[in-house]
Formats: sequence, C-alpha cells, structure tokens
Amino acid sequence: MSAPGLSQRLNQWFGRMATPGGDVLPVRLGATRLASTGAAPTRSQGIDQPLVWVTVALLLWGLVMVYSASIAMPENPRFAKYTHTYFLLRHAMWLVMAFVAALLAYQIPLTTWEKLARPLFLVSLALLALVLIPHLGKVVYGARRWISLGPLSFQPSELAKFTVLLYAADYMVRKMDVKERFFRAVLPMGAAVAIVGVLLLAEPDMGAFMVIAVIAMGILFLGGVNARMFFLIATVLMVAFAAIIASSEWRRERIFAYLDPWSEKNALAKGYQLTHSLIAIGRGEVFGVGLGGSVEKLNWLPEAHTDFLLAVIGEEFGLIGVVIVIALFLWMVRRMMHIGRQAIALERVFAGLVAQGVAVWMGFQAFINMGVNLGALPTKGLTLPLMSYGGSAILVNLIAIAVVLKIDQENRTLMHGGRV
Repeated sequence: MSAPGLSQRLNQWFGRMATPGGDVLPVRLGATRLASTGAAPTRSQGIDQPLVWVTVALLLWGLVMVYSASIAMPENPRFAKYTHTYFLLRHAMWLVMAFVAALLAYQIPLTTWEKLARPLFLVSLALLALVLIPHLGKVVYGARRWISLGPLSFQPSELAKFTVLLYAADYMVRKMDVKERFFRAVLPMGAAVAIVGVLLLAEPDMGAFMVIAVIAMGILFLGGVNARMFFLIATVLMVAFAAIIASSEWRRERIFAYLDPWSEKNALAKGYQLTHSLIAIGRGEVFGVGLGGSVEKLNWLPEAHTDFLLAVIGEEFGLIGVVIVIALFLWMVRRMMHIGRQAIALERVFAGLVAQGVAVWMGFQAFINMGVNLGALPTKGLTLPLMSYGGSAILVNLIAIAVVLKIDQENRTLMHGGRV
C-alpha cells in the first residue's frame, strides 16, 4: 500500500474515534457544510472546549505533582539555598507566561503562521547556534542547552520542535507537485533536519533530535510522500541513530544499563534512575500511597520533578493514576488528528499538517517519557509534555496547542459558511 493510502486510512481511523458514533466528517473536499444545509453565514465559531479542559487538567495536575516531587529537594545540600516552594513558584510563573503567549498565538491566523514558517525556522537555527557559544550558553549537568535571560533560562531546542513542524508543513505544501521525486522533494527537507541535528548533538541533546526527526517524518508521511522514499528515509535515520549511539561510550553504557539495570555495576551508576523509577512505580501498586506519600522523591530518585514525574505519579496515585495520564494524552492526540483531518478535508493542507504534526509531537514525546519511566525504553532526557517542570517546554507546548485550537476555530467558521 502506498503512503498516501496509508495516511488516508490513518486519518479516517482517527476521525472515526474522535467523532461520536464514528461518523465521517460533515465536509467534503472543496465544499462546506453551508452548501448542504443552507445555513446563514457566520464569521466566527467557538473553540474546542474538551481539548481546552484536557489541557488544563494536565497542566494543573502537573503543577501539583511538581510541588509534590520537589518539596523535599532543599534537604539535599546541592539545593540547600532553595525554599520548599521554589520549583512550584517558578513553574506557576512559567504557566502564567505560557498562558499569555498562548492567547497571543491564538489571535494569529494560520495564513500568517504559514508566511512565518521559514523565518521562524531560521531564528531557531540561530538560537541553537548561540547556545554553543561560551558564556552565552548555560551548562547544566555537562550539557549546554540553555540561554540565560536574567533569572530565567530558555531552551532553544523546544522552540526548534515547533519551528521545524511549521517549516515541514509549509515545505510539503510547496513541494506537493514534486513529492514523488526524491532529490527535489525530500533531500532539501532532510538537509534542514540534519543541520538541526548537528547543532543539537553538539549540545548534546539527542532526545530533542529524535523528537524533531519523528515530527518531520510524520509530516512527510501524512503529506503523502512516496512509500519507498518514506521507508528509505526511516532506514537512514535508524542507521544514523544507531551509529550515534555506537560512537558514544556513555550512550552505549546507557543501553547496557537499560538491558540490565539491577546488576551491581549499573544499579548505582547508569541504571540508578531507572531502578528507583521502577521501585517508585512498584510501591504505588494499584491505588498508590496517596498524594505527598512518595518515598522515592525524598532525594532517592534524581530529577523526579522533570524527567521522572510519571514515576512519582505512579507511586502516589498507583496504576490508576498512570492509566488516567495515558488516557488523557491518548484522547488529546486523537482529537488533534481529527482537527487536522477536518482542515485537510476543507482544503487547508498546511493547517491540517500542523495540527497532525502537533499530535505526533505530543504523542511521541509522551510515549518516550512514559516508556523510560516504566522501564520499557532506555533512559532519555525528555520531559512529560504539559506536566513536567520546565518553563521553555510549557511555553512552546501551550503555543502549539493554541495554534491547533485556532485551526479548529477556523474549521468551524468555514463549515458554517464564514471566512478566515
């Protein structure tokens, strides 16, 4: 089956799950609901409230868990200068700024985002390069990934995820007529992702590079790239990632630690985080030990408020809590895919690819973080979207979701005979 056929079937499958009773969309390519109903034209429609409330639920639950996971950190001599509410207050401050940024992003029509796709991509490349300059890039745990902005720090790799998404969607729209030709259709996009990859690996930040590569691959697939080209690119990426891991001793050690985390050599070294994450989830059993009752967060599990927040959720809320988190992310991804399918049915290909690209981004990053916390995947420094502590990630995540909500609002307006 060709990639266009696969992507069409995938969109139809998501659409049936996201609409009551599995009905198909009330739109056709090149037509709107207005033509079939004769309804009076309208200029604006409401937003997708269920998507908003699921996002708010994840944000608020994340805020509570960041406080729970970080409350004991000042007892560690390394964080002795911090108060018990240090991470809570900073996380809340970033949430407020992200909410304001999301409101502003929601006001921007998708035609403007399409025009800004290439300039924003170039800006993100410049910021990724600035991070590598001594005294400009901030080093934490041996990685140079942040730019200091007074009391705050910004991580350009988070912005790069969003700008690569916009650039890839815009690229596919511009290359629709040559998408069957490898060198004219795919090679320039591959070169752009490779440049981003080189800058990210210099930090190093292989996790962000993996997410960006998957976002680009997902948009190529959903955009209808020839199946042979798609699988060729996937094979090249897999070989590239395998070579990167094989050429780095500490990355190889992480893989070996993942395969045998309980060995005497790994349990107190590269497998330390994984073993304590598994202990935390094991203690939670089905119903958890109760909010605030985690033992592993008491300076046993490193980075409990960032990369391993799900482990604390598993300990305090048990299997039930973990399943609820998974269900919320699954629903969010399905809804975004449905919004993207609506946009494509309305001949808004750029908007549709952006919405589906955000779904791929959120879904893949959540999958990797959950897999790491549950011991199903090797340890990788990726946060849980919308929930983990991390201002840059929260800011960019909410902007991306605001853009998806704008796409949905424009879809509704068009289907009711309005203009965007």
